[in-house]
Amino acid sequence: MAAPGAADDGVLRGQAALDGLVALLDLERIEENIFRGVSPDDSPVRVFGGQVAGQALVAAGRTVPPERRVHSLHAYFIRGGDPSVPIVYEVDRIRDGRSFTTRRVVAVQHGKAIFALSASFQVDEPGIGHADPMPEVPAPESLPTQAERITPELRERFGAWADRPRPIDVRYVSEPPWLSRETGPRDAHNQVWMRADGTLDGDHMLHVCVLAYASDMTLLDAVLARHGVYWGTDKVIGASLDHAMWFHRPFRADEWILYDCLSPSASGGRGLATGRFFTRDGQLVATVVQEGLVRLLD
Repeated sequence: MAAPGAADDGVLRGQAALDGLVALLDLERIEENIFRGVSPDDSPVRVFGGQVAGQALVAAGRTVPPERRVHSLHAYFIRGGDPSVPIVYEVDRIRDGRSFTTRRVVAVQHGKAIFALSASFQVDEPGIGHADPMPEVPAPESLPTQAERITPELRERFGAWADRPRPIDVRYVSEPPWLSRETGPRDAHNQVWMRADGTLDGDHMLHVCVLAYASDMTLLDAVLARHGVYWGTDKVIGASLDHAMWFHRPFRADEWILYDCLSPSASGGRGLATGRFFTRDGQLVATVVQEGLVRLLD
Protein backbone atom coordinates (compact mmCIF):
# COMPACT_ATOMS: atom_id res chain seq x y z
CA MET A 1 0.00 0.00 0.00
CA ALA A 2 1.28 3.50 -0.86
CA ALA A 3 2.21 5.81 2.00
CA PRO A 4 -0.28 8.57 2.99
CA GLY A 5 0.01 11.39 0.45
CA ALA A 6 1.66 9.15 -2.13
CA ALA A 7 0.39 8.81 -5.70
CA ASP A 8 -0.43 5.51 -7.40
CA ASP A 9 3.24 5.02 -8.24
CA GLY A 10 4.18 5.30 -4.55
CA VAL A 11 5.92 8.67 -4.93
CA LEU A 12 5.04 11.25 -2.27
CA ARG A 13 3.57 14.39 -3.86
CA GLY A 14 1.19 17.23 -3.04
CA GLN A 15 0.80 18.95 0.31
CA ALA A 16 2.41 16.10 2.26
CA ALA A 17 5.60 16.35 0.20
CA LEU A 18 5.55 20.15 0.38
CA ASP A 19 5.12 20.09 4.15
CA GLY A 20 8.23 17.92 4.26
CA LEU A 21 10.16 20.56 2.32
CA VAL A 22 8.92 23.35 4.62
CA ALA A 23 10.05 21.29 7.62
CA LEU A 24 13.42 20.78 5.94
CA LEU A 25 13.85 24.56 5.62
CA ASP A 26 12.80 25.19 9.25
CA LEU A 27 16.26 25.31 10.81
CA GLU A 28 17.03 24.83 14.48
CA ARG A 29 18.61 27.88 16.13
CA ILE A 30 21.45 26.68 18.36
CA GLU A 31 23.06 30.09 19.02
CA GLU A 32 22.46 33.73 18.11
CA ASN A 33 23.99 33.38 14.65
CA ILE A 34 24.29 29.60 14.37
CA PHE A 35 21.64 27.28 12.92
CA ARG A 36 21.40 23.58 12.23
CA GLY A 37 19.67 21.76 9.39
CA VAL A 38 19.20 18.13 8.43
CA SER A 39 18.72 16.19 5.20
CA PRO A 40 15.81 13.92 4.23
CA ASP A 41 16.13 10.23 5.05
CA ASP A 42 15.89 9.41 1.34
CA SER A 43 18.74 11.72 0.29
CA PRO A 44 21.17 10.61 -2.42
CA VAL A 45 24.88 10.11 -1.71
CA ARG A 46 25.44 13.89 -1.68
CA VAL A 47 23.18 16.57 -0.25
CA PHE A 48 21.08 18.20 -2.99
CA GLY A 49 22.56 21.62 -3.78
CA GLY A 50 19.20 23.37 -3.74
CA GLN A 51 18.66 22.15 -0.18
CA VAL A 52 21.90 23.72 1.07
CA ALA A 53 21.20 26.96 -0.79
CA GLY A 54 17.66 27.15 0.58
CA GLN A 55 18.71 26.37 4.14
CA ALA A 56 21.59 28.86 4.04
CA LEU A 57 19.21 31.56 2.82
CA VAL A 58 16.82 30.71 5.66
CA ALA A 59 19.71 31.13 8.14
CA ALA A 60 20.62 34.52 6.67
CA GLY A 61 16.99 35.67 6.61
CA ARG A 62 16.47 34.87 10.28
CA THR A 63 19.02 37.52 11.21
CA VAL A 64 17.40 40.25 9.09
CA PRO A 65 14.30 42.38 9.86
CA PRO A 66 11.26 41.04 7.93
CA GLU A 67 10.69 44.35 6.14
CA ARG A 68 13.99 43.88 4.29
CA ARG A 69 13.61 41.51 1.35
CA VAL A 70 16.44 39.51 -0.17
CA HIS A 71 17.33 40.80 -3.63
CA SER A 72 20.43 38.76 -4.46
CA LEU A 73 22.57 35.84 -3.39
CA HIS A 74 25.93 34.55 -4.56
CA ALA A 75 27.19 31.15 -3.47
CA TYR A 76 29.89 28.52 -3.95
CA PHE A 77 29.53 24.78 -3.51
CA ILE A 78 32.84 23.86 -1.88
CA ARG A 79 32.48 20.19 -0.92
CA GLY A 80 29.83 17.56 -1.37
CA GLY A 81 27.49 17.48 1.62
CA ASP A 82 27.04 14.36 3.76
CA PRO A 83 23.29 13.68 4.14
CA SER A 84 23.84 11.41 7.16
CA VAL A 85 24.87 14.21 9.53
CA PRO A 86 23.42 17.67 10.30
CA ILE A 87 24.70 20.81 8.58
CA VAL A 88 25.70 23.77 10.76
CA TYR A 89 25.10 27.24 9.28
CA GLU A 90 27.21 30.07 10.69
CA VAL A 91 25.92 33.57 9.88
CA ASP A 92 28.22 36.61 9.78
CA ARG A 93 26.33 39.90 10.07
CA ILE A 94 28.51 41.84 7.64
CA ARG A 95 26.56 45.11 7.56
CA ASP A 96 23.25 46.70 8.52
CA GLY A 97 22.86 49.92 6.55
CA ARG A 98 19.96 52.31 6.17
CA SER A 99 18.69 50.60 3.01
CA PHE A 100 20.71 47.39 2.63
CA THR A 101 21.67 44.50 4.88
CA THR A 102 24.46 42.07 3.98
CA ARG A 103 24.95 38.59 5.40
CA ARG A 104 27.51 35.86 4.83
CA VAL A 105 26.73 32.23 5.65
CA VAL A 106 29.11 29.27 5.81
CA ALA A 107 27.72 25.73 5.95
CA VAL A 108 29.94 23.34 7.91
CA GLN A 109 30.14 19.57 8.22
CA HIS A 110 32.88 17.47 9.83
CA GLY A 111 34.70 20.69 10.75
CA LYS A 112 34.99 21.84 7.13
CA ALA A 113 33.10 24.35 4.98
CA ILE A 114 30.92 22.71 2.32
CA PHE A 115 29.09 25.82 1.07
CA ALA A 116 29.41 29.60 1.32
CA LEU A 117 26.73 32.17 0.57
CA SER A 118 26.53 35.95 0.55
CA ALA A 119 23.08 37.56 0.46
CA SER A 120 21.91 41.16 0.27
CA PHE A 121 18.57 42.44 1.61
CA GLN A 122 16.89 45.78 0.89
CA VAL A 123 13.96 47.81 2.15
CA ASP A 124 11.22 48.28 -0.47
CA GLU A 125 11.89 51.37 -2.59
CA PRO A 126 10.21 52.96 -5.63
CA GLY A 127 12.25 53.24 -8.83
CA ILE A 128 12.40 52.82 -12.58
CA GLY A 129 11.15 49.53 -13.97
CA HIS A 130 11.40 47.33 -17.07
CA ALA A 131 11.68 43.61 -17.83
CA ASP A 132 12.07 41.19 -20.71
CA PRO A 133 8.83 39.57 -21.90
CA MET A 134 8.02 35.97 -21.13
CA PRO A 135 8.45 33.46 -23.98
CA GLU A 136 5.27 32.08 -25.51
CA VAL A 137 4.74 28.59 -24.10
CA PRO A 138 1.81 26.21 -23.56
CA ALA A 139 -0.16 26.44 -20.31
CA PRO A 140 1.13 24.12 -17.55
CA GLU A 141 -2.19 22.26 -17.30
CA SER A 142 -1.81 21.18 -20.93
CA LEU A 143 1.52 19.45 -20.25
CA PRO A 144 2.14 15.94 -18.87
CA THR A 145 3.11 15.55 -15.22
CA GLN A 146 6.39 13.90 -14.25
CA ALA A 147 4.41 10.84 -13.14
CA GLU A 148 2.97 10.61 -16.65
CA ARG A 149 6.39 11.12 -18.24
CA ILE A 150 8.29 8.53 -16.21
CA THR A 151 7.42 5.10 -17.57
CA PRO A 152 8.18 1.85 -15.71
CA GLU A 153 11.26 1.44 -17.91
CA LEU A 154 12.52 4.89 -16.93
CA ARG A 155 11.78 4.23 -13.24
CA GLU A 156 13.98 1.15 -13.45
CA ARG A 157 16.71 3.13 -15.22
CA PHE A 158 16.76 6.02 -12.74
CA GLY A 159 16.38 3.90 -9.62
CA ALA A 160 15.98 5.76 -6.32
CA TRP A 161 15.77 9.17 -8.06
CA ALA A 162 12.38 8.27 -9.52
CA ASP A 163 10.96 7.35 -6.10
CA ARG A 164 11.97 10.41 -4.05
CA PRO A 165 9.25 12.77 -2.75
CA ARG A 166 8.25 15.52 -5.20
CA PRO A 167 7.45 18.74 -3.31
CA ILE A 168 7.86 20.68 -6.58
CA ASP A 169 5.46 19.97 -9.45
CA VAL A 170 7.55 20.18 -12.65
CA ARG A 171 6.00 20.19 -16.14
CA TYR A 172 8.41 20.16 -19.09
CA VAL A 173 7.59 22.55 -21.93
CA SER A 174 10.55 21.38 -23.99
CA GLU A 175 10.99 17.64 -24.36
CA PRO A 176 12.51 16.18 -21.18
CA PRO A 177 16.22 15.48 -21.65
CA TRP A 178 15.83 11.82 -20.74
CA LEU A 179 13.54 11.50 -23.79
CA SER A 180 15.05 14.00 -26.23
CA ARG A 181 18.55 12.55 -25.77
CA GLU A 182 17.45 9.66 -27.95
CA THR A 183 17.00 11.97 -30.92
CA GLY A 184 20.34 13.73 -30.51
CA PRO A 185 21.33 17.33 -29.73
CA ARG A 186 18.83 20.19 -29.69
CA ASP A 187 18.98 23.89 -28.93
CA ALA A 188 20.15 25.19 -25.57
CA HIS A 189 16.75 26.08 -24.13
CA ASN A 190 15.26 23.94 -21.38
CA GLN A 191 11.84 25.18 -20.27
CA VAL A 192 9.69 23.91 -17.42
CA TRP A 193 6.71 25.15 -15.47
CA MET A 194 7.13 24.56 -11.75
CA ARG A 195 5.34 25.31 -8.50
CA ALA A 196 5.36 24.17 -4.91
CA ASP A 197 2.89 21.26 -4.97
CA GLY A 198 0.51 22.54 -2.31
CA THR A 199 -0.12 25.73 -0.35
CA LEU A 200 2.52 27.83 1.43
CA ASP A 201 1.80 30.49 4.02
CA GLY A 202 2.29 34.18 3.20
CA ASP A 203 5.84 34.57 4.56
CA HIS A 204 7.74 36.07 1.61
CA MET A 205 11.07 34.58 2.78
CA LEU A 206 9.59 31.08 2.67
CA HIS A 207 8.54 31.58 -0.96
CA VAL A 208 11.99 32.91 -1.86
CA CYS A 209 13.75 30.02 -0.12
CA VAL A 210 11.50 27.46 -1.83
CA LEU A 211 12.35 29.04 -5.20
CA ALA A 212 16.06 28.97 -4.31
CA TYR A 213 15.65 25.25 -3.56
CA ALA A 214 13.86 24.67 -6.88
CA SER A 215 16.33 26.77 -8.89
CA ASP A 216 18.94 23.99 -8.70
CA MET A 217 16.51 21.62 -10.43
CA THR A 218 16.75 21.21 -14.24
CA LEU A 219 19.17 24.14 -14.64
CA LEU A 220 22.22 22.18 -15.81
CA ASP A 221 19.95 20.13 -18.07
CA ALA A 222 20.33 23.01 -20.51
CA VAL A 223 24.06 22.25 -20.73
CA LEU A 224 23.54 18.55 -21.38
CA ALA A 225 20.76 19.18 -23.89
CA ARG A 226 23.30 20.67 -26.30
CA HIS A 227 25.06 17.30 -26.41
CA GLY A 228 22.21 14.80 -26.25
CA VAL A 229 23.31 13.27 -22.94
CA TYR A 230 21.74 13.08 -19.49
CA TRP A 231 22.53 12.19 -15.88
CA GLY A 232 22.16 8.52 -15.06
CA THR A 233 21.68 7.45 -18.66
CA ASP A 234 25.10 8.32 -20.11
CA LYS A 235 28.65 8.39 -18.82
CA VAL A 236 28.46 11.91 -17.45
CA ILE A 237 29.13 13.21 -13.96
CA GLY A 238 28.47 16.70 -12.67
CA ALA A 239 28.00 18.95 -9.70
CA SER A 240 27.02 22.56 -9.05
CA LEU A 241 30.07 24.80 -8.60
CA ASP A 242 28.52 28.20 -7.95
CA HIS A 243 25.07 29.73 -7.93
CA ALA A 244 23.78 33.29 -8.15
CA MET A 245 20.20 34.59 -7.99
CA TRP A 246 18.60 38.01 -8.29
CA PHE A 247 15.04 38.53 -7.06
CA HIS A 248 13.31 41.29 -9.00
CA ARG A 249 9.64 41.26 -7.94
CA PRO A 250 7.36 39.57 -5.39
CA PHE A 251 5.91 36.17 -6.28
CA ARG A 252 4.32 33.09 -4.77
CA ALA A 253 6.25 29.84 -5.13
CA ASP A 254 3.01 27.84 -4.86
CA GLU A 255 1.72 29.37 -8.11
CA TRP A 256 2.93 28.38 -11.58
CA ILE A 257 6.30 29.89 -12.56
CA LEU A 258 8.05 29.34 -15.89
CA TYR A 259 11.74 28.43 -15.59
CA ASP A 260 13.37 29.34 -18.91
CA CYS A 261 16.96 28.02 -18.99
CA LEU A 262 19.71 28.08 -21.59
CA SER A 263 23.41 27.31 -21.79
CA PRO A 264 25.57 29.90 -23.59
CA SER A 265 28.87 28.06 -23.12
CA ALA A 266 30.66 24.92 -21.96
CA SER A 267 34.43 24.37 -21.80
CA GLY A 268 37.16 23.05 -19.54
CA GLY A 269 34.89 20.47 -17.93
CA ARG A 270 32.43 23.19 -16.87
CA GLY A 271 29.08 24.28 -18.26
CA LEU A 272 27.36 27.63 -17.77
CA ALA A 273 23.57 27.86 -17.49
CA THR A 274 21.28 30.84 -17.01
CA GLY A 275 17.64 30.78 -16.00
CA ARG A 276 14.75 33.25 -15.83
CA PHE A 277 11.64 32.82 -13.70
CA PHE A 278 8.35 34.26 -15.01
CA THR A 279 5.00 34.28 -13.26
CA ARG A 280 2.00 33.07 -15.20
CA ASP A 281 0.97 36.66 -16.01
CA GLY A 282 4.40 37.28 -17.60
CA GLN A 283 6.26 39.07 -14.81
CA LEU A 284 10.01 38.41 -14.67
CA VAL A 285 10.56 37.73 -10.95
CA ALA A 286 14.04 36.19 -10.69
CA THR A 287 17.21 35.46 -12.67
CA VAL A 288 19.68 32.63 -12.02
CA VAL A 289 23.21 31.91 -13.22
CA GLN A 290 25.10 28.73 -12.39
CA GLU A 291 28.31 27.08 -13.49
CA GLY A 292 28.51 23.34 -13.05
CA LEU A 293 31.10 20.63 -13.33
CA VAL A 294 30.24 18.52 -16.39
CA ARG A 295 32.54 15.64 -17.28
CA LEU A 296 31.86 13.19 -20.08
CA LEU A 297 33.61 9.91 -19.33
CA ASP A 298 35.08 7.59 -21.95
